[in-house]
Amino acid sequence: MSTTTPQPTSSPLRSFPTSGFEVLDPSVPVEEETLPTYSAEKYYPVHIGEVLGDRYQVVAKIGFGVTSTVWLGRDISTSQYAVLKVYVTGRERNHEIEVYERIEATQTDHLGKSCIRKLLGHFSIDGPHGRHVCLVHEPLGLSLYEYLFFLPGRIMEFESMKACLRQVIATLDWLHTEAGVIHTDLQLKNLLLPGSPTYLSRAETVEMNSPTPRKVLDDGRRTIHTSQIVVPGNGLPLLSDMGECRFVSTEKQFDEIMPNAYRAPEVILHMGWDEKVDIWNVAMLAWDIVSSRCLFQGWNADDIFADRVHVAEMVALLGPPPRDFVERSKVGHVFWDENNTWKDLAPIPDITLESLGAKFKEEERDKQGFYRFLRKALQWKPEDRPTARELINDEWLLEGLGIPKRDEVQ
Repeated sequence: MSTTTPQPTSSPLRSFPTSGFEVLDPSVPVEEETLPTYSAEKYYPVHIGEVLGDRYQVVAKIGFGVTSTVWLGRDISTSQYAVLKVYVTGRERNHEIEVYERIEATQTDHLGKSCIRKLLGHFSIDGPHGRHVCLVHEPLGLSLYEYLFFLPGRIMEFESMKACLRQVIATLDWLHTEAGVIHTDLQLKNLLLPGSPTYLSRAETVEMNSPTPRKVLDDGRRTIHTSQIVVPGNGLPLLSDMGECRFVSTEKQFDEIMPNAYRAPEVILHMGWDEKVDIWNVAMLAWDIVSSRCLFQGWNADDIFADRVHVAEMVALLGPPPRDFVERSKVGHVFWDENNTWKDLAPIPDITLESLGAKFKEEERDKQGFYRFLRKALQWKPEDRPTARELINDEWLLEGLGIPKRDEVQ
């Protein structure tokens, strides 16, 4: 994949307001400052209106995270919009670029490849405290997480959820079998809906006419801008954020992966893992789309996320793990005794999928199909979980499409 290179300017730069916005209290953390690992020196001090990479004029802030801030930019050579992901310092060798290079190099007619957010290029910026890698992505809209806030109860109906899942699972099938990539971080925030050109232009207009609030620090050398919401267009979400991906290997991997509540059993128990962690996450994702309560809570009485509480909830929903599975783990004896009996490190809650889903409004037959689908993916043993290709042929998932069950994804 080639890097982004400067192009002749064919669109004039625009002058953004330097006053007329709400100046926020410097003592109150906002945006990336609220993150527990935040360090001002690690973040590039982006200013709206500046040009990055000799090509992209920053027109709005649209997001932030532990490793980067995200901006809407206008390509001054084409007047087209792009999304700029500006990484913190210390990431000169950017793994996400390596993943995208693998994806780009994989030739295929599998539709799953088209369901991944495109990387348009990349370049580096020298900041006051080091070098920053900047990825240039196609502009998209809201994440599925943000979109749910606009729905009653912050949940989707089953039929809409099924459509999203079919696309996600088809994408995983291509990633696992052809690209040799494991995502490891499937969650609502990493599924982005298509963007609307009208609303991209509107985001720039807002900054021109009614600039967003911000904090001005260090005598104007550093500004913490607040983010705009970019409204989505029509369509199914694309898989994004490939920074936590791993490559499929013939050997088990042992990296610490996945957000706490989404970790598969083999990750919690420090076993080797493979692409089946993504199948576990499909079930977690499906639940999050139709329920405002995360499937696994994991918090103890002191509001600290605890593995023993998390595993106790797994026992409640999945039943006790097979003995040979526990014996694979170097820490299995911490949770179960030699007879494979739970050591009562935390109480096993009185919950089932059915009790947690009691408020679902769908017909009972549809709910039972959903629970069966979840139980296929929520298996203690990774080898007992279906592949993505097998899971997409689930009868409940295909129900309503008017097509027979197929043996493979086309």
